[in-house]
Amino acid sequence: MDIVKSTLDKANLEYEFIMHDKQIYSAAAGAAYFGIETGQTAPTLIIQTDKGYYSIIFAGSRSHIDFEQIAKILSVSQAKLANKNKVRAITGFSPGDTPMVGLTLPTIFDKKLLQYPFVYGGSGQANRTLKIAPEALIHLNHIVAFLEAD
Repeated sequence: MDIVKSTLDKANLEYEFIMHDKQIYSAAAGAAYFGIETGQTAPTLIIQTDKGYYSIIFAGSRSHIDFEQIAKILSVSQAKLANKNKVRAITGFSPGDTPMVGLTLPTIFDKKLLQYPFVYGGSGQANRTLKIAPEALIHLNHIVAFLEAD
């Protein structure tokens, strides 16, 4: 069963799946492939904290994720990137294929994405990208915190 497609169809929101021949591994590669700004790419990472796991959907234009800032936002003592085995065990997806929707994890959302009509990110399949309005991502996820746009 395709949990991503099912989640999207149930919500009755506008979206598009874009198929491609090879996996896209970086925000820069995604921006070049789709002819968009790097900030429109929206990678999803899984974060491990002392209080559990979270997903984070962020703008590809960020030079890095500040894990100290994430820990502060979540009121936890430590935040770090979950290793690939944990990502697979928790989400059912491989890192790099982690979808922007369909996960049950609490989510941190990057407000930088709101400046675009559509963002492009993981869909749960290596050769498929999800194009969707960033506001829809807020609606479809359990948002517990925001990264400020700066």
